[in-house]
Amino acid sequence: MTPSRCDWARTPLGIAYHDHEWGVPVHDDRTLFELLILEGAQAGLSWETILRKREAYRAAFAGFDPARVARFTPRRVERLLANPGIVRNRLKIESASSNARAFLAVQKEFGSFDRYVWGFVGGRPQRNARRTLREIPPRTAESDALSRDLRRRGFRFVGSTICYAFMQAVGLVNDHLVTCFRYAPASARRASADKRGVRRHAADR
Repeated sequence: MTPSRCDWARTPLGIAYHDHEWGVPVHDDRTLFELLILEGAQAGLSWETILRKREAYRAAFAGFDPARVARFTPRRVERLLANPGIVRNRLKIESASSNARAFLAVQKEFGSFDRYVWGFVGGRPQRNARRTLREIPPRTAESDALSRDLRRRGFRFVGSTICYAFMQAVGLVNDHLVTCFRYAPASARRASADKRGVRRHAADR
């Protein structure tokens, strides 16, 4: 029997991404960097397009190692503009390098980008209860706040709508529909994350 999924997951790539990644809380900085860059690259395009190009992006952007991407030279940018495997938009490519430098600055200030970005949801995923895709907003007060702060820190391609898509992708919010078979597992992960957070805060004291 085919499980009930969020309506947007219809292609093999989309279904695999939905079932195994979307909405799962991410705490690995390199993965957070990857999804932040990919969400920015997606602006004006479909997420399916980005999923098809994802492996080419990983190869072209040094496995999304922010320290290496931060050192990209103008010559490297020109080579990337000739790479048909990625979105060949100069502003998006150049922003990946400048965003990497801003990302490293956040890591230095907060100890990790993970610690920084999860602070916008109080350290634990927000669990929503959407029944249709029409109920999911394009932005929220939290994504507005994240967007403003990222821009203040020098990030580009981080408008509020992009930030909310990023927050959904990395599990800061659980926007699986309540009818989706992934809704309960994502909520269970929230409970586990909450328990880890309690232990971590206790240790900090």
